[in-house]
Formats: sequence, structure tokens, C-alpha cells
Amino acid sequence: LGGKDLFLTEEQKKYYSALKKLRSKKPQKPIPRPSNAFLGLLFDIVSHKAFDIAIVIFICLNMIVMMAENNQKETKEVLNKINYFFVAVFTAECVIKILGLRHYYFGSGWNVFDFSVVILSIVSLGVSEAFRSFFSPTVLRTLRLARIGRVLRIIHKAKGIRTLLFALLMSLPALVNIGLLLFLIMFIYAIVGMANLACLPMEGGIDNIFNFQTFCGSILCLFQITTSAGWDSLLAPVLKESDTAPPHFNVSELYCPQLNVTGTEEKNCINRGFGIFYFVSYVIISFLIVVNMYIAVILENFSVATEESTDPLCEDDFDMFYETWGKFDPLATQFIDYSALSDFADALAGPLRIPKPNKIQLISMDIPIVSGDKIHCLDILLAFTKRVLGEFGDLESLELNMEEKIAAGNLSKSSYRPISSTLRRKQEEVSALVIQRAFRRYLTQRSPENISLYHCKHNSAVFEQEIQDKQRRLELLLNEN
Repeated sequence: LGGKDLFLTEEQKKYYSALKKLRSKKPQKPIPRPSNAFLGLLFDIVSHKAFDIAIVIFICLNMIVMMAENNQKETKEVLNKINYFFVAVFTAECVIKILGLRHYYFGSGWNVFDFSVVILSIVSLGVSEAFRSFFSPTVLRTLRLARIGRVLRIIHKAKGIRTLLFALLMSLPALVNIGLLLFLIMFIYAIVGMANLACLPMEGGIDNIFNFQTFCGSILCLFQITTSAGWDSLLAPVLKESDTAPPHFNVSELYCPQLNVTGTEEKNCINRGFGIFYFVSYVIISFLIVVNMYIAVILENFSVATEESTDPLCEDDFDMFYETWGKFDPLATQFIDYSALSDFADALAGPLRIPKPNKIQLISMDIPIVSGDKIHCLDILLAFTKRVLGEFGDLESLELNMEEKIAAGNLSKSSYRPISSTLRRKQEEVSALVIQRAFRRYLTQRSPENISLYHCKHNSAVFEQEIQDKQRRLELLLNEN
């Protein structure tokens, strides 16, 4: 929208957002049902909603069984048998789907993920049995943890979890940038700490791992400060007054200007004022600013995701529209007959549905009709979207611009020009009926004398024609004789 976004109301923004969602969506050709009776039965099974619900239940039960594992021998044997059962169930699901859906099975990302998890489960069982003497079975059983990932299928049904994940995905680019900024700050402070705090004695939070003598140790100390976990223990050696140098290293090898050339200490090499400024400034920059930036970005994107989930029309509604469209347009031509429009509108779900009787509503939408009494899917979807969100006159130019972009991405729509519309078609039908009624009324309003005279003239003309025909027949007979 650019600068025009400032002058749009919230309702207009929602309407334009819905139009933008249409740009990336097109009708998909549905998976055809196999002609074979057995494969067709499997196709019907995997296409039913109850099949998906049953698989989700098995996934949840499998997670509960995996949580119940312990080191008791009797329990292990029982859980192993139950594990074999779940592997068999998921393998059977995979085989049934491959047979029923054929090569279309691998066209879905969820199916590819399920297939990979099943293969890993089978491999983990086979490897644990064949190489039990070479590897620890416990290590090999960790491959089964990938099966827990199948619970992500539930996200497709749970809007709340999907909103959280959507907010996280929206935040990833900004979080990466903030992470790079935080690493840059840690790098600078680590170098400064190595140059000025390497003389800290081994006490408090300073030890062989957490210290400022090496770059890795400095980074670990700064990471601990970033988490606000015991950073005061790192500051304690700085605040403590000491007249002796730490005995664990040669102070002459460190960068401390307070040391003489011979390596003997003249006074404490730690500057308390600098140490306090170093730690306090890093806490303010890293935790109070940078870390809170993470929280602010996530909350902002979560707010945006929540607003989109509460919109009158969301991605699920558009997906449902195209899923229903596939039943009326199995060849994915992106057109349906005008006569099927009423049934299609009634077959939809959610806010886009227009229950019967709906002919008057569909006529008033003025949906374009192309040659052959066909209607394009985008014309229907745009009309139904306007019905749900309302009309906004101020968005006419933006709406035309968006419709042109949508048409440019759909060659089937740009190749057909409208020749009529639902409203114009009804007006033509009504006009024809009015003309017919007027003509009949004109005939009935004529005077009875004119009507009788008309019938008399008509009868006399017919009688004269019959006489002429008879005379011709007599002449033909006389000529023959």
C-alpha cells in the first residue's frame, strides 16, 4: 500500500489484505479416484476425516508410551512390544496412503515427513536388533524420537498453536538481525575484557572456564551476564581490594600497564572504576536493551498474527473455497457453468457460504459471465469477499490495480473477456418476459370486430385456395384422358 496505508480505515486494510491473499492462490486439480475397486476403497478410506483423527490418536498414544520408558526389565519388554505395534500401525498407514493416492502421495509435504519418520522407525528397530552387540540399544532407540514430530500434524487443525508458530516465523528475520547485533557487542566487550580484566583472581565466579584470559572464556562470561545468571559473582573479584597478584599465571605475560618490566607487581592491576563501568554498561546494553528487543519483536508479530487470525476471512477460508471448487471443477479449468453457481455457493462453509435460496443474492453481485455461460473462480471469490467484508468506494483504484495483478497471474482469466453478468443476464430475461407479456396484451386488447373480420378473411382465402387446387386437378385429369 505504501503511503496510502495512512489514509485507510481498519476495515479497508482488512479488505485489501484479503485481496493480497488471493494473489498466491489458484485452484488445484484434485487427486483422481483410482478406477480399480480395491485401490478406490483405499482412496476413500484415506480421504475420510475419521482416518486422520485415528492417526492423530495413535500419535498421542505413542508419545505417552515413550514417556513411560524406564530401566525395569519387565516394563521394557512390554513397551518394546507396544512400540512394535505402533511401528506396524504407522507403516500400514504409509502403505495404504501410497496405494490409495499413488504418486500423488509424495506431492504433500506432510506425507513426505510421515514417510521419513516411518523409515527412521523401521531402521531404528532393525539396527537395534542386528547390531545389539556392537552398539548400545539405548543410543539407537533415540531415532524413534523423530516420531514425536508427527504430532505437528495437529497444528494444521489447532488455530492457537498455528498462530504462535506463525508469529515465531514472522519474527525470525528480525531475531537473526538482533542476534548478530548482540554477537557484535559480545565480541567487542570480550576483546576489551581480555585487555583489562585478565588479572582477575580465581575467586567468586572466576575459575578455569569462566575468565577473561582467553577469548572463549570471555564469551562464556559475557553470555552468562546476558542471561542475568550470577553476573554479580563475576563482578565480586573486581570490587575486592587485593595487594597480591593471582598466583595461577605469570602476570608479566598479560597486558597490565600497572606491572613493571621484571614482572613483579607494584599495585593491584584491576581498575575498580573501569570494572564497574564494564559490567554495568554491558548489563544495560545486552539485557535491558537487546534482550528486550527480542521480546518486543515477538510480541509485535504475535499481535499481528492474532489480528490476522481474527479477520473475517483468513487463509483457511480461501483454502476451503478452492477445495470446494475442485469438486465442481475436477479438471481445474478455473471455470464452472452459470447453472452450477447456486449449488457451489451453498456447498461452501464458513463466512463465504451463501445458503439456498440464494439466486437473488447471486444475481445482485453482478458476477461477470464469459462465453459458454462460464464463470471464473476469481470473479466468484472476489464477489463473495466483497459480500463478507462490505463495499468500500475509496478503494476502487486499489481494487482495480489488485484485480489486474491477479488477472496477470491467471492466464485462463485474461484470455476470456466477459460478455455478460449475472445481473445483466437477469435483466435480459426480465426484459424478454416484459416484451412477451406486452405483445400478448396487445393481441388480447384488439376489438372483437377486427378479430372476426380477420378470421373471415383468413377463411375466405383458404376457401379460394382449395377451389383453385381442385380446378388444377381437373385440368390435369382431362389432359391425361
